[in-house]
Amino acid sequence: MAEQEGANGAGEQELGVAGGAPQVGVIAQYVKDLSFENPNAPAVYQWQGQPQMDVQFNIGSQPVGQDLHEVVLKVDIAAKSAEGTAFQMELLYGGLFALRNLPQEQLQPFLLAEAPRILFPFARRIISDAVVDAGFPPLLLDPIDFASLYMQRAAQQSNGGQIGDVTGQA
Repeated sequence: MAEQEGANGAGEQELGVAGGAPQVGVIAQYVKDLSFENPNAPAVYQWQGQPQMDVQFNIGSQPVGQDLHEVVLKVDIAAKSAEGTAFQMELLYGGLFALRNLPQEQLQPFLLAEAPRILFPFARRIISDAVVDAGFPPLLLDPIDFASLYMQRAAQQSNGGQIGDVTGQA
């Protein structure tokens, strides 16, 4: 049979990836773990000062099957003021991604930069809702440039090894 042509007239062999074009799909998104601590309730609601927010995040990925990868965005938040800890929160938000025909050199950038970019808005909403449900004003995290963080980490790891997890502060 003749080689099938794509919409642009190029055959699959011309796309640069054996077996067809790269395909990416989000299979599922889910909360793996959510912890919220309000250790000074009810006194915290009478405090006058604005708490200092410390936001830390970590991105991890692992294969979970053929062409399937789990990406987990971990967000740790501590709100502290002179009076004490207002609240502490930890969210592990995961996504299951199907990746087919993705070139090996694009796998890590996708898993540690693009996938977290897809997951972040949903994690941000969960965080905001949990903070409001605990009786505090909404906490809307600023958008995070995961691609830039990935590139910074890649530059630090210039020894040619795997980049691994990406961590940072917001």
